[in-house]
Amino acid sequence: MSQLISNYRRYLTNYDSVLAYSLLGVIGGVASGLVILAFEQAIIQLAALWGVGNHGEDFESLSPGFRFALPAAGALLLGIGYHFLSSENREVGIVHVLSRMHSHYGVLPARNAVLQFFAGAFALASGQSGGREGPGVHLGSAVNSLLGQRLQLPNNSLRILIACGTAGGIAAAFNTPLAGVIFAMEVIIAEYTVVGFIPVMLAAVSASAVSRTLTAGGVAFSIPPVQLASLWEIPYIAFLGFCCGLAAVALILISKYTARLSHHNVIIRFATAGLVTGGLALVVPQVMGMGYDTLSLALDGQLALFALLVIAAAKILATAITVGVGLPVGVIGPSLLIGACIGGAIGLVGQLALPELASDPTLYIIVGMGAAMAAVMNAPLAAILAVIELTHSMSIGMPAMLAIVAATLTSTGMLRQRSLHQTILRQLQRAVPSDPLNQLLHSTHVGAIMDTRVVRVPASLDPTDREPLLEFNPAWCLVGRDGQDLYLVQGQDLLDWLGEQDAEQSVDITEADIRRWTLTDVPIQASLRQAMDNIGNQTVEAVCVYERSRSSSQPILHGVITRESIEKFTLSRL
Repeated sequence: MSQLISNYRRYLTNYDSVLAYSLLGVIGGVASGLVILAFEQAIIQLAALWGVGNHGEDFESLSPGFRFALPAAGALLLGIGYHFLSSENREVGIVHVLSRMHSHYGVLPARNAVLQFFAGAFALASGQSGGREGPGVHLGSAVNSLLGQRLQLPNNSLRILIACGTAGGIAAAFNTPLAGVIFAMEVIIAEYTVVGFIPVMLAAVSASAVSRTLTAGGVAFSIPPVQLASLWEIPYIAFLGFCCGLAAVALILISKYTARLSHHNVIIRFATAGLVTGGLALVVPQVMGMGYDTLSLALDGQLALFALLVIAAAKILATAITVGVGLPVGVIGPSLLIGACIGGAIGLVGQLALPELASDPTLYIIVGMGAAMAAVMNAPLAAILAVIELTHSMSIGMPAMLAIVAATLTSTGMLRQRSLHQTILRQLQRAVPSDPLNQLLHSTHVGAIMDTRVVRVPASLDPTDREPLLEFNPAWCLVGRDGQDLYLVQGQDLLDWLGEQDAEQSVDITEADIRRWTLTDVPIQASLRQAMDNIGNQTVEAVCVYERSRSSSQPILHGVITRESIEKFTLSRL
């Protein structure tokens, strides 16, 4: 079995190994689907403890006093729990996943995932304004990353595993496999390749199959077929996108300014967010929780114009503050509700003003959902597919695309806002580059370019050690003394120097007047990005690639990579 896994690791070092990565996709999809279903059940069971039914959504049936006390007390308890954690261990959600993909090369820690599971479930069950998809992305990604770490898979494969976990998480939570695939490629790994798409698609299908087998199959809305009544509505659809873009910007800016209070005590920050949500819930109970029940009411036409506007405004404020202070919830679900309320309000106004030209308000609701999600997440492709899959309606494709473009241009073009998660990353001063060079370095295993013609050579070389060295004719020699690696020398330089010495005498290589290369080390699982980072951070010229030995205290030396070899490789590929 160990030999089989070892061979599998070797296949994964090649980023173009489609079959090997396809197996990862299936395993990753099943794993993420199961953990998302467990997370959803945790929310439902916790909410049931304080009498919240309808799958943890029916907060509206609670008494006014309880609607205020539940999110306020829940946030306070979460703040007390977070107070005993280090800032590093508090990080959860999509921001955490993106940050760790670049700063830790896809290694997601188990402790943060455990926190996300229990704290996220408690937060949503206690009525905090947020969604389950952010936690779903984190949990799906983490369970896959931990599986890869357990099997000691190369770090470049962890990127694909995280993408598989993301797609599986979205697919299981919403029953939207296509949107899950595009979201993973568009937002998480930010690249489109055939090799990347195939395992991620398999993960989405596997997670969706798990969800449909064990539950009703995620979130879905039953709506009648809708379509544009007149092409004269196109400017009005663009106006809807503009309004959704403004709403997204408001949410992003409030979250951004709230995040600036991160230096304050976490108990105070969380309690303040809970008080805001509880206060709003006294007047607008729909602000609590994920809001899918309210979204269904909007689609059924059961909310009046004023109610739609008030719910949208309250949801923007509550969600922005909740996310800004760092509570472990997502934002995709709230963005769908916000867009639906704005779309419903604009649709009702259009129907009152020009009933003979206006389409059914339901169309505007659906279009608004996609526009708001696209603007908040800066994920237009994922948004259009999510709307189509959630509503099972292809007829809204054209107007939805127009509104999504208008919303995205309003947010990113006119008002120059990044997506919410990118804004928070920037607030935390985390660099997450997605340029082609970084993508190439992250996706390439060190084995692609390392020179394996390397041997260890003791600093004090006996005459008996010279003959094997001459026969092997290494490209690199790692000079060491007393078990400690000192520096690298090129093999030919060392052999030339030895040829000038007395063959019958021991020699000290440290006295040789030849070029010495400073070095550091990376594990055999590393990517070229990690090798380059280690070279830059430690100001050295080369890295030695090691593997931990189970039978010896000394690690196994596999090869050498220099800065020049990395630069030569990237220039040949870009």
